[in-house]
Amino acid sequence: MTNPTEHTLPANSILESREGEFGCTVMDLRKLMELRSSDAIDHINIHYGGVTSLCSRLKTNPVEGLSGNPADLEKRKQVFGQNLIPPKKPKTFLELVWEALQDVTLIILEIAAIISLVLSFYRPPGGENEQCGLAVSSPEDEGEAEAGWIEGAAILFSVIIVVLVTAFNDWSKEKQFRGLQNRIEKEQKFSVIRNGHIIQLPVAEIVVGDIAQIKYGDLLPADGILIQGNDLKIDESSLTGESDHVKKSLERDPMLLSGTHVMEGSGRMVVTAVGINSQTGIIFTLLGASEGEEEEKKKKAKTQDGVALEIQPLNSQEGIDSEEKEKKAAKLPKKEKSVLQGKLTRLAVQIGKAGLIMSAITVLILILYFVIDNFAIQRRPWLAECTPIYVQYFVKFFIIGVTVLVVAVPEGLPLAVTISLAYSVKKMMKDNNLVRHLDACETMGNATAICSDKTGTLTMNRMSVVQAYIGDTHYHQIPSPDDLVPKVLDLIVNGISINSAYTSKILPPEKEGGLPRQVGNKTECALLGFVSDLKQDYHAVRSEVPEEKLYKVYTFNSVRKSMSTVIAKPGGGYRMYSKGASEIILRKCNRILDKNGEAMPFKNKDRDEMVRTVIEPMACEGLRTLCIAYRDFNDGEPPWDNESEILTELTCIAVVGIEDPVRPEVPDAIAKCKRAGITVRMVTGDNINTARAIATKCGIVTPGDDFLCLEGKEFNRLIRNEKGEVEQEKLDEIWPKLRVLARSSPTDKHTLVKGIIDSTVGDQRQVVAVTGDGTNDGPALKKADVGFAMGIAGTDVAKEASDIILTDDNFTSIVKAVMWGRNVYDSISKFLQFQLTVNVVAVIVAFTGACITQDSPLKAVQMLWVNLIMDTFASLALATEPPTDSLLKRRPYGRNKPLISRTMMKNILGHAVYQLTVIFFLVFAGEKFFDIDSGRRAPLHSPPSQHYTIIFNTFVLMQLFNEINSRKIHGERNVFSGIFHNLIFCSVVLGTFIGQIIIVEFGGKPFSCTKLTLSQWFWCLFIGFGELLWGQVISTIPTQSLKFLKEAGHGTTKEEITKDAEGLDEIDHAEMELRRGQILWFRGLNRIQTQIDVINTFQTGASFKGVLRRQTMGQHLDVKHVPSSSYVTVAPVKSPPTTSVAAAVSSPTLGNQSGQSVP
Repeated sequence: MTNPTEHTLPANSILESREGEFGCTVMDLRKLMELRSSDAIDHINIHYGGVTSLCSRLKTNPVEGLSGNPADLEKRKQVFGQNLIPPKKPKTFLELVWEALQDVTLIILEIAAIISLVLSFYRPPGGENEQCGLAVSSPEDEGEAEAGWIEGAAILFSVIIVVLVTAFNDWSKEKQFRGLQNRIEKEQKFSVIRNGHIIQLPVAEIVVGDIAQIKYGDLLPADGILIQGNDLKIDESSLTGESDHVKKSLERDPMLLSGTHVMEGSGRMVVTAVGINSQTGIIFTLLGASEGEEEEKKKKAKTQDGVALEIQPLNSQEGIDSEEKEKKAAKLPKKEKSVLQGKLTRLAVQIGKAGLIMSAITVLILILYFVIDNFAIQRRPWLAECTPIYVQYFVKFFIIGVTVLVVAVPEGLPLAVTISLAYSVKKMMKDNNLVRHLDACETMGNATAICSDKTGTLTMNRMSVVQAYIGDTHYHQIPSPDDLVPKVLDLIVNGISINSAYTSKILPPEKEGGLPRQVGNKTECALLGFVSDLKQDYHAVRSEVPEEKLYKVYTFNSVRKSMSTVIAKPGGGYRMYSKGASEIILRKCNRILDKNGEAMPFKNKDRDEMVRTVIEPMACEGLRTLCIAYRDFNDGEPPWDNESEILTELTCIAVVGIEDPVRPEVPDAIAKCKRAGITVRMVTGDNINTARAIATKCGIVTPGDDFLCLEGKEFNRLIRNEKGEVEQEKLDEIWPKLRVLARSSPTDKHTLVKGIIDSTVGDQRQVVAVTGDGTNDGPALKKADVGFAMGIAGTDVAKEASDIILTDDNFTSIVKAVMWGRNVYDSISKFLQFQLTVNVVAVIVAFTGACITQDSPLKAVQMLWVNLIMDTFASLALATEPPTDSLLKRRPYGRNKPLISRTMMKNILGHAVYQLTVIFFLVFAGEKFFDIDSGRRAPLHSPPSQHYTIIFNTFVLMQLFNEINSRKIHGERNVFSGIFHNLIFCSVVLGTFIGQIIIVEFGGKPFSCTKLTLSQWFWCLFIGFGELLWGQVISTIPTQSLKFLKEAGHGTTKEEITKDAEGLDEIDHAEMELRRGQILWFRGLNRIQTQIDVINTFQTGASFKGVLRRQTMGQHLDVKHVPSSSYVTVAPVKSPPTTSVAAAVSSPTLGNQSGQSVP
């Protein structure tokens, strides 16, 4: 092996130095890839002398591929570039700090603190004037007056801490998200031939000159030219906006573009352009070039500055249709995508408004009281020299008002959501759930229905042939090769070996004594295993008939439900082997081989008899039945394109029963789903008897239940009217009882999912999760509230359309996703219950205290500390509670369940009553109880009092103990259960307590605190501990008796949703926040929308900026409707065209022609 490479290396270098580079430059290949169909073929033939000689110029072998020599690969990367686009730089920590500083309440506090600072250094001449009111209480406190600057400085310091914590959270969030994206990218691998072996290579490792194997369901990672193809159809809508599939062949159109999807067929291509030189890469480069203009547009369009929205796959509408939708979308309100985000946003706005009103009233009352007391009651004149002192008072009042606002606004909410989601996403990875869209995690908690595939999800996807019907004999075990006539055996072996993808193969086991490894299509692997069980070798057949010798291939697709391969016979004529679903192939057979291998007539009655005696018994045992058949063409060449004429008059060779055992853990997982109030439906392409048998084994259907098992045809007949349109009323009669949908097409799956989601029967709207692995599952995965794609068996298209990728293809992982989703919901409810109690108490205390004593019992800096512990730390503690099995013992919340239930409202108000009673008692009678000096009505700049320190300390300790209460939101009594499983919670509570001790004992003037005695500490602790006892009292009060309590934080109503459901942008706040600076290359490849104008500009070479200007005028919003999780892309630059730069794309419709990445 070493010698040839040693010899070729110097030769290569001579050739390169002579020709500058390889036989063609990057620019040559870029120009070539801009051409289409006949132009491209002519160009290849004239300039390169055909595809084969282009391969030799690129120094690659069309059959063997590249040698894989590291020096050669490195050279190719240098000359032609790498297959990746440099991602946008993440925001630096300083940028995130600057963003956190933009918070309005913090800005107000900063201004107030600065004014306070400035005034504290200003010693007015009238400071000693008796008539200016009490500035300082007594001569010995003069030193304290000098320390007046401390409060302003402390506020500024607190603001800095809050900002740093927020920025750090954003930074770690961004880092986590990038890690997740990198993980997704690394997951994407592609089949490449190197040194004659097919290997799976990470997409970024592909270089120009590689020979790539392409098959049904692939997302092409680079531009290339077809070398050999079978029945290849590509969906180029992500580049051209045309939703029709484009046939690719060596004679018509061999050009394959990155970011497009293989919808049918298979083949091999030579890679000609990667990374920024591929067609999609060129567009990204253009995007980068027009960054400046884009920024302006983004600002004008009021999108979040600096948030690079990931370009999502687009749904296709025809031009006119989409124009109307655009106009409509411009007028209508935006629809919240994430159920939880919608409820939270609404709630936060309501609380914020209330806080604003309270703080305004507080400031007003304080100022009025001061003015009336000084100038009306005490009749003091307003002296010029006293003005600065009065202003200081006003600033102090203003700071108190702002503090009330700071405490009232629950800015911890988005943080809690983000922490909870990010934590869950990280943990879900360990449970084999790779979350692509954050809000899917929370939506899963509300799921009421799961539509699952059968193969691989409920079953093990390790198939084997266990029964066969050959030559009038039904073998219940694999027959011995001696039992079969050599002619029949030969036909079976050839029919299976040749008529299956050559990428499907069986490899020896990894460990000794293990099962052989199945690579490729599992059904085909079962058939190849059957050949091996018959003591035959499929490799020998394939080496005799290599892929190049296959005359024509009709690849498997969801419409045909069969696959056929034609080969030329040595003596002239052709033979076609077919395999597929038994009832479909048998309908096309008119003869069958008997036990001597002779073809006998096969009539309809024989077929019915065979279905009754062979196929149904196999299916009832849960076996998939496949029929293998063949046909000879001896009279010249038939019309191959006329499929209906070709796929008839077949001769049946055998029918096999394939077993795919149910995963042992699935029945238990489905029982958990039933307990949790989730209905599981099986949607499969299999025979109805097979599907029903497997559904019974899994526990989806139980004997004696009132349920429906339908076939796709019957389902369509029941739900469609005479015109063939789906009627929601008819569908509403079917879906509640439907458990199994067999022989279903991808369209049926989409219809069912859409019907269930849109349905308004029942007391709550359904939230539907769907699993899918095939290319055609794309629409259903996108339509679903949560789409699960299979990580192992799933095609790139399915993964692209999904929200969560199941890395182990296992149904139990879905149940874990439900558990995590519910946990997110509960974590946020726990946090809300805790935070709203603090909000209510702090606002009322600050408000009434200010009105009665002219000073808030809780000072601005203390409030900021309370705000920090209840926002940042509590969100960390309560949002990271691990899930428990008890989450699966209740029914799903549903879309319109309020965030704050009656029980939570009871807890919030109950604890608020306790805390307010304690604090008001301490404010007005605390000095007598503890026998200390009163801290009420203290003059400006007076030293901190023990009285108010005790109030502050008690308040914080009550919050700490209430944080433990908040761990339970459904009225459970044991609030300590599982507390030690959550180390974060324990460390936050402990850390806050230590922080509080330090602040009280050593905080001094900045925190308005003074040291407390041990007995005072014990009293504070005792009162705080009373929260836990009071919590037990509250939980004994039955919630049903408190009818007057209102729920809060409702979702959108049914009417709103049905009215707004069409054509709206969907916003996902959590994701918006998390998507900063991320245009992700590989998965952005196929997600780009065409603007016809820009293509024309490319052709005419007019100014790019001019077009953009023209586009923005003609197009308000470019709306994308992506059900998984999505964002609005405003400013057309963001959803650019990708096309071949000089693509001859013509379209009768102008405006926004959006392509669809999945049919």
